[in-house]
Amino acid sequence: MTTRFFLTSAATTLLAAIACGPAHAAPDLEAAQAIVDEHSQIPTFEPPGEPFDAKACMADKKLFSVPTSSSIPFVDGIETSMEEVAEEIGFEFQQWKNQAQPTQWVQGMEFAINNGFDGIDLMAGIIPSSLGPQAAAAKAAGIQVFATHWADTTTPDDPAATHSFPIPYTRVGEIIGAWITVKTEGKANVLIIGSDDVPATTPYRKSVQATLDKLCDGGCSHTYVNVPVAEWATKIQTNVQGALIADPTINYIVPIYDSMSQFVLPALTITGKKGQVKIATFNGTPFVIDLVRQGEVEMDIGESLGWIARSTIDAEMRSLCGLDVPEDLYVPLLIFDKDNAETAGVPAGFNQGYGDEHVSGYRKLWGLE
Repeated sequence: MTTRFFLTSAATTLLAAIACGPAHAAPDLEAAQAIVDEHSQIPTFEPPGEPFDAKACMADKKLFSVPTSSSIPFVDGIETSMEEVAEEIGFEFQQWKNQAQPTQWVQGMEFAINNGFDGIDLMAGIIPSSLGPQAAAAKAAGIQVFATHWADTTTPDDPAATHSFPIPYTRVGEIIGAWITVKTEGKANVLIIGSDDVPATTPYRKSVQATLDKLCDGGCSHTYVNVPVAEWATKIQTNVQGALIADPTINYIVPIYDSMSQFVLPALTITGKKGQVKIATFNGTPFVIDLVRQGEVEMDIGESLGWIARSTIDAEMRSLCGLDVPEDLYVPLLIFDKDNAETAGVPAGFNQGYGDEHVSGYRKLWGLE
């Protein structure tokens, strides 16, 4: 005997919904577009503090900088710009070249302590407390320790530093999430590549994820892969290749820091995904803006390296000169895409495309003109 089951129309609808997954409201494309539009305009300069005589203040002072890794073009570009700004003002500045090895950071700290520097800048990702003994020795010697461009504005200050000067990485995450929402109309499958050894990574990538969840209203999915800074050249390409093979529906890749893009692109070529999977990233490193102009990378949120250098030097000079210091670095964010990448120069430069208000603005602020 054959038994037949008949479903009511309501039950049929329920089963169909289960089969297709949870229902979602429409993505909030209007809110996403508003975020994109806000950061598509040339930034204007607003003084981050009161004017002061920088040349007189820094006449007898020396500043030393230890970056997280000199092999990252973005980081090395900031250091080069800081050297130029220091020369413009007229004080001694020295950077400690390294390849992201903690022992090298320790050596740099010890060099600064032994050679009479007034301030040490731990720049772009070094956790001050990871160099606790050296930071304590520096302070004991009367040297101020700064942590700059190292963490998000939501991250508590590190007690090992005299001052912490973060940037709004969570806002960067919102911009990237909004961009992808607009471009995919709320239907994205995103692979995020980050480095958990850099303090800013966690709040930044969580912001990307939360923004996608909110603006897509559940219509976007995302996966995260951690690759430490020292392993970018050996691990990013293989991780991306593996992810694309395992999930061919991935349509966006977010390298948390744009210098990672050079290791993502070969994976797209090898897997036949070049041109299909888009890249959205952050930092505004010149070679990556060139890749945007060439169509290899879809968008790069830029922060002028010259603006970063001036903002960093400004905050540190204020501290060394006994003035009020800002709570974070004054670094505007600007989206570069195919429509404006050429404004950064051909090839792109560290400071082009952002206007030049900050150059004359800081000179006036420091009493140089």
